[in-house]
Amino acid sequence: MSRPDERIPVSSRPVQTPIERSGARGPGAASRTLAGFIFASRWLQAPLYLGLIIAQAVYVVLFFVELWHLIEKSVIKGKFTETEVMLSVLALIDIVMIANLLIMVIIGGYETFVSKIRVDGHHDEPDWLSHVNANLLKVKLAISIISISSIHLLKTFIEVGRMDGGTVKNGKNIIYSNDGVMWEVIIHLAFIVSALALAWIDKMSHHAEPAKAHAPVPAPGPVLAYATAPAGPAGAAVPPAPAGAVVASDAIDADGYVTVRVPAGTVLPEGAQRID
Repeated sequence: MSRPDERIPVSSRPVQTPIERSGARGPGAASRTLAGFIFASRWLQAPLYLGLIIAQAVYVVLFFVELWHLIEKSVIKGKFTETEVMLSVLALIDIVMIANLLIMVIIGGYETFVSKIRVDGHHDEPDWLSHVNANLLKVKLAISIISISSIHLLKTFIEVGRMDGGTVKNGKNIIYSNDGVMWEVIIHLAFIVSALALAWIDKMSHHAEPAKAHAPVPAPGPVLAYATAPAGPAGAAVPPAPAGAVVASDAIDADGYVTVRVPAGTVLPEGAQRID
C-alpha cells in the first residue's frame, strides 16, 4: 500500500511540455493534391537553367573566337597596338565574368528554387553552395554585375584617351561621347549603391534571426517540486495539477505518485506535498 504522505524524489528526466492538439480537421484530399501540384510546378524552371547552360556553351565558343583574333592580329600579323591588345584582353575578361555570372545563376538558382544539388563532400563543391539562399544569391549577382560594369568602364577610360572634340569616332559613327561616359559612370555608381543596399539588408536579416532565436526567456521565479496524492485504484483520476504546472508524460511512478514542477507560491491541490 502506498502512503499519502510519502515523499517522492524529483525525476531527473527532462520535463516534457504536453502537446496541444486541435480538434479541427486537416486539409482534404483536394487541398493536398493542389498543394502538391503547385509545389511540383517549380520544375518548370529546370528548362530555363538548361537554356542558360546552352548560353554558357555559346560564350565558351565566343571566348575562343576572340582569343584567336587576338593571337592572329597581335602575333601573326602584328597589326594590334598595345592599347588594342589591352582592349581585346579586357573583352576576354568580360566574357569570363559573364560566364561566372551564368554559373552562379544556374547553380544557385537551381539550388534555391528547384531542388537541392546533393554534392556534399565533393572536393569541387563551392564554398557558398552550403548556405546559399535568395538574399545571398542577390548579393553575389550584384557583385558580379559590378565586376562586369567595371570591365566596360575600364574599356571606356582607355578609349576616351583618344577623344577629339568630346567624341570618339569609328569612321563616321560616334562610339563614345562626354555625355555617354558620364552616364556610364552614373550607372556604375548606381550598381555599387544597389549592391551595398542588398548586402546591408542581408546583414540585417542575419542579425535579426540570432537575436530572435536567443531572446532571453523571462524566468517564472523560484521553482519547487511537489508530489500529488497517489493515483488510487485503477481508473481513478490523478488530482489535477495547478495552473502553470508541467507534468512529464512518464512521471507517474510505481506507487501512483506524479511529480511535477510548479512556480513558487502556487496553491497546491489537496493531497499534494512539497518536496525538496
